[in-house]
Amino acid sequence: MEADFSWIYLIIFLMVPLARILPRVLKKFKSGSINSQEISERQYDSDFGRFEKQSDEQFESNTTEYQEPPKSSKPQTKNMLVLGELHRGVRLFENIQKNTGLTTEELNSILEDLESNGLMKAQQKSGLFGMKTELVPTDKGFKEYYS
Repeated sequence: MEADFSWIYLIIFLMVPLARILPRVLKKFKSGSINSQEISERQYDSDFGRFEKQSDEQFESNTTEYQEPPKSSKPQTKNMLVLGELHRGVRLFENIQKNTGLTTEELNSILEDLESNGLMKAQQKSGLFGMKTELVPTDKGFKEYYS
């Protein structure tokens, strides 16, 4: 009959958590008698009055010096909207259409216009499921969008 030494595994796996918990417990008893109620009170105790004063001051200063939000100086045409999507890294026709909400015909004519003006170019790439067309802004497109 062989001896069963599975209890050794139990001791080894219990020693790891005990080695982490035991120093904390000993430190707590050495530092003095701090009951758990004091700790929980300190944990949730805060100075909310300080935050109220700060928010009131900010509200008062904002109401006296209220300014309208700055309006965009450049007109947001559909061409600029599509060019903006290209600059944000959207490369596929479907994704641009989804983000802008344009119809297929509108987006197609805008992309043809951008390509004829040299603001973007279409690149054919081989993807996992065959050829795909990626739309890439040109340097001229970057300058046009940010000017």
